[in-house]
Amino acid sequence: MNNPDRTRYLPDRERLSVLTAVILLAYALTRIVVFPTRLFDIQLPGAYFAITLDFNLLVTVLVAGLTATGAAWLMRDHPALQGGVGTFQHWILPSLTALVIGIPLAQMPFGVSWWLGLFIGAGLLILVVIAEYIVIDDQDIRQPLAAAGLSAVSLALYLVLIVTLKSTGVRLFIIMPIIALGSWMVSIRVMHLRLHGERAVIEAGVIALVAMQVGAGLHYWPLEPISYGLLLLGVTYSLTGFFCSLIEEKPFPQAIREPALAFLLTWGAGLWIF
Repeated sequence: MNNPDRTRYLPDRERLSVLTAVILLAYALTRIVVFPTRLFDIQLPGAYFAITLDFNLLVTVLVAGLTATGAAWLMRDHPALQGGVGTFQHWILPSLTALVIGIPLAQMPFGVSWWLGLFIGAGLLILVVIAEYIVIDDQDIRQPLAAAGLSAVSLALYLVLIVTLKSTGVRLFIIMPIIALGSWMVSIRVMHLRLHGERAVIEAGVIALVAMQVGAGLHYWPLEPISYGLLLLGVTYSLTGFFCSLIEEKPFPQAIREPALAFLLTWGAGLWIF
C-alpha cells in the first residue's frame, strides 16, 4: 500500500522562493543595467563570421545555468533521492524554460507587456520545477499527470525556442548548435519520462544530429517562423516516439504508426501555413 505522505512531497518553499527571486532580479537587471553591444568578427579562409555579443543574450544564458544549479539544489532535498544523486535529468527542462523565457523578453520593448511576460514566465518556471520534483517519486499518485505535463511543456518550449530564433533572423552557424542542443534536451527528457527513468543518451544524440541537419536544410527556405518551428518539432517528436517504441520492444508496424502520424500532422500544418 502506498504511503499517503508520499503524495505530499513538494519543493522547499523558501528555496523555491529564493531561486525565483534571483531569476526575476537577473531579468529585471537587463532593463536597468545597459551595456553596449559588441561585434566580434572572425575572418577564416573562404568564410567571414560576425558575432554580436548582446548583454541580454549573455544574461539569458547565465540565468539558464543558474536555473539548472538551483533546480539541482532543490531536487537533492527530495526524500526519494538517496544521497542526493541522480538529479541531472530533473534540471534539463527548468534550464530550457529559463532560456526560452529570456530570449523573447530580450526582444520585447520595456513596458507593461514585458512585465506581464516576465511574471507569466516565472509562473511557468515554478510549475515546471514543482512538476520535476513530483516525478522523482514513482509512487506519488500525481506522478503520471506531472510527467505528461512536463512532456507537453518541453515540446511547446522547443517550438517557442525555434520560432523565436527564426523570427529574429539568427544566422545559420549560430542557430544550428542551438537546434541540436534544444532537440537533445527535449528528446532525452521526454524519453526519460516515457521510459520511466531509462536514459537514452545515444538515441537523443541521433535525434539532435538529424534535427540540426534538417534545420540547416530548411534555413534558407522562404518559411514563416511558425512553419519552420513546426517542421523541426515534427522531426524531433516523431523520432523521439519512434526510439521510445523501439526501446520498449514494440512490433515495428506499431512502433512506426504513432511517429508517422505525428510527423504527417506537424509537417502538414507547417507546409499549410507556408
